[in-house]
Amino acid sequence: MSLISSAKRISWVTSTQVMPSSVSSQITVSPDDAYLVLRGARTLAPRLEVHERQALEIAHWLQAQPRVKQVFHPGLPEHPGYVLWQRDFNGSNGLLSFELRDADATYVERFIDALQLFGLGASWGGYESLVTVANTQDRNSAADRALNPVLRLHIGLEDVEALIEDLTRGFAAAT
Repeated sequence: MSLISSAKRISWVTSTQVMPSSVSSQITVSPDDAYLVLRGARTLAPRLEVHERQALEIAHWLQAQPRVKQVFHPGLPEHPGYVLWQRDFNGSNGLLSFELRDADATYVERFIDALQLFGLGASWGGYESLVTVANTQDRNSAADRALNPVLRLHIGLEDVEALIEDLTRGFAAAT
């Protein structure tokens, strides 16, 4: 069977079997959802620029904190993947992680409980800033499993100074 006849067959199967079943199964996008996606897409680029800029600013700030052992963000020259990141990418996003220095579960709980702007969760990509504890115990690397508690942040669109103030509050309350 030639490539063209295979493509025609796939096209026929798609149009005659998949499309009617997707409509009858109601796995289509509603008009309101489609409108919201299109509306959000118009501002996606400037929002991503804010996520990237603010995440890097917070990553640099975290590096200077005495309770932080290391910060994981590919845009930092100290990151092990920095050279590859520079070669292959022209930007980053709002995600970063940091390893705490000599902290236990109680410290982490107090830190997170004191945060007022960061929500608790892992729904990356939204406008709000989020924090969650990274599970390093399921990693293949013994070095990764030996890390102190690691917190993962999604930096949202809130004022970066307010986010830094919130993190400062978390560190102060946890100590």
